[in-house]
Amino acid sequence: MGRSANLRDRHNEIVSKASDIAEIIKLDAVALSSAIKSKRVSCVEVMNAYLDQVDRLNPRVNAIVSLLPRQDLLDQARIRDAQLARGEHLGWMHGFPHAIKDLEPTRGIRTTMGSPLLKNFVPPADSILVERIRLAGGIIIGKTNVPEFGLGSQTYNPVFGTTLNAYDQSKTCGGSSGGAAVALALRMVPVADGSDNGGSLRNPAAFNNVFGLRTSFGRVPSPFNEVFMPSISVHGPMARTVPDLAMFLSVIGGYDARTPLSIRQHPAEFAGPLGRDFEGTRIGWVGDFGGHIPFESGVLDLCKGALKVFEALGCTVEPATPDYPLEPVWNSWRKIRAWQIAAMLNGAYADPARRALMKPELQWEVENGLEAGALEIADALTVRTAWYQAVRGFFEKYDFMIAPAGQVFPFDAALHWPQEVGGASMDTYHRWMEVMIPISMSGCPALGAPAGFNERGLPMGIQIVGPNHAELACMQLAHAYDQAANWVKKRPPPLLSS
Repeated sequence: MGRSANLRDRHNEIVSKASDIAEIIKLDAVALSSAIKSKRVSCVEVMNAYLDQVDRLNPRVNAIVSLLPRQDLLDQARIRDAQLARGEHLGWMHGFPHAIKDLEPTRGIRTTMGSPLLKNFVPPADSILVERIRLAGGIIIGKTNVPEFGLGSQTYNPVFGTTLNAYDQSKTCGGSSGGAAVALALRMVPVADGSDNGGSLRNPAAFNNVFGLRTSFGRVPSPFNEVFMPSISVHGPMARTVPDLAMFLSVIGGYDARTPLSIRQHPAEFAGPLGRDFEGTRIGWVGDFGGHIPFESGVLDLCKGALKVFEALGCTVEPATPDYPLEPVWNSWRKIRAWQIAAMLNGAYADPARRALMKPELQWEVENGLEAGALEIADALTVRTAWYQAVRGFFEKYDFMIAPAGQVFPFDAALHWPQEVGGASMDTYHRWMEVMIPISMSGCPALGAPAGFNERGLPMGIQIVGPNHAELACMQLAHAYDQAANWVKKRPPPLLSS
């Protein structure tokens, strides 16, 4: 009888603890920030709740890596509580547990980039993005997993292994911001940061039923080795709601003198209301870009279904494509990407011992970059400019472009990358992501938003694309869409209730 009573008490204690965790982690980030600022919850309570969620679910998916000791993190949370007690509120992320994408340098915290070459590397300084998160009161709890050097939209590497999909643990989570998307979907963090070259914010958002915003060049400053030429890669926010996405962008966006091409517009504009009337808004649906891009069966139909929501908002939606051939854009992206990767890693590649630690796709990128001549790069950059002008012309007729955020549904997590899509053979490890590339090459902002699920319960998304520097407009449209579609709240990951 005594043992039975003890078990019952222990059960009630566990249920009570789980209830407390759920009450905190189910808050959206905007509500959580308000609750912390008003002292309705303490930073210690928030940290414990999120770390308990990490302990419970991260072993199932491997999204967060290099997790710091709980006691150290609780000590930092106590400092945040003491600051609040003194009337010191650092910013919107005060007391937020946050895990940084493992491509991003973090002072005193291991940054591996998923590579054996850097498995023990601890940066001496934060990146600009990490600096801003800390200044806004965020507490860095660890990193989120990535593919090796962020290459490929499948998050696996020889340092930490594979990150699994938030909805189906037999499937890929996408990438390269795969760990970020899964941690976010499973409420192990309030918001997440990511970066995007060929879809690395938009693809994992689609595969895990959350939001990811590829920003315009310079919106979120990044200190690349050469600061006077825009990289294809940009940084951006991920979130479970569009207001959370906007508030996080208000933290990480804004000018920095270390990056002279960063945008001077004050990021506080993203902290305002997102409500807007979209009656008469013109949307061009690019679909498969006039039959140029192959898709797995069901992807296009599911994404087309999302268009009905925009029509119900008063938008006019019609098929359209920019007036420029896509194959030169793809070839230009490949050339520029390989050149930039080779510039970063040719030293490691030149050393046979270090080269042996690089995955085949990475070696292939470096080799292609080393073979590219100066005039070839100049030609590729000229194509990128011509494509931008074609997209700019598209936006003279349409207010927004909408495209699928993937060509395939989440696939087997043991598969490196799809060899075939819709009957078409993939000639590179990233060709199955081609629908992302024209958007990346345009430099325009693109917001990945949930589009629903197929009959197997696998998520897919769409890209809401706006003209250059139109992040706010994209978020306003995405917010109106989400209020109607409501996919994140309507279909939470099964693991959350397991």
